Amino acid sequence: MSEIAREIAGSKGRYVLQQDGAEAELTYSIASPTLIIADHTGVPDALRGTGAGAALVERLVADARAEGVRIVPLCPFVKSQFRRHPDWADVFQ
Repeated sequence: MSEIAREIAGSKGRYVLQQDGAEAELTYSIASPTLIIADHTGVPDALRGTGAGAALVERLVADARAEGVRIVPLCPFVKSQFRRHPDWADVFQ
C-alpha cells in the first residue's frame, strides 16, 4: 500500500492515497480545534478491494488519537468502518 498524504487548507482537510496512477481520498471539515467531520471517502474502481478506503480511515483515527481530536462520521463508509471497530469509540462522536 502506498503512503497516505495529509493535506489541510483552511477549515478543510483530506487524506490522499495514490497508487498505480489512481487516487483515493477521505475528506473532512475542521469544526473546531478538537472536532472534525469526516464527510466523504472516494475510492476509484482501480483501487476497490485493495483496502485503500480502510487505510484512509485508519490513518484518520490514528491522527485523531495523536492530536486529541474527535470525529463526527457523516460519511457512510467511515460510519461503516466505525461499526466494525468498537475499539475506535474513543475518537468517534
